[in-house]
Amino acid sequence: MGAAFFYHLTDSPLEATLPMLIGKARGAGWRVLVRGQDAALLKRLDDVLWQGPEDQFQPHGLAGGPHDADQPVLLGDGPIDGFGCVMSVGGAAVAADEVQTLERTCILFDGHDEVALETARGQWKALTEAGCTAQYWAQEGGRWTKKAEK
Repeated sequence: MGAAFFYHLTDSPLEATLPMLIGKARGAGWRVLVRGQDAALLKRLDDVLWQGPEDQFQPHGLAGGPHDADQPVLLGDGPIDGFGCVMSVGGAAVAADEVQTLERTCILFDGHDEVALETARGQWKALTEAGCTAQYWAQEGGRWTKKAEK
């Protein structure tokens, strides 16, 4: 059974944190779905992943192409079939049964956005009440610190 890891972004923006987490997930051998509902956000993240350092490049694609099933990292809003890890961005929903099926679920949210904070709190409550294991990570002085586990 997988776990949901909540990442409260305060020091680093999503554009810096997401590539780092994708690298860790790929290093664990997981295929990654970056799940978002805002096409503009997913396109921006696609651009960020293409522009990253060459030695940290992660092959990826935007959902809707002919090779979606072959992408090690796919940005879209689809189902979890074939993925080991889902990274929720922009408040995209993740169901408890998905968390329990996946190796890892990462929920990244902007700590400076009140709506994003409330959405993440609601996700934490719903997932933990459904019996999912969850960890809450926050940034302190540029480092990630585990603040809660349930």
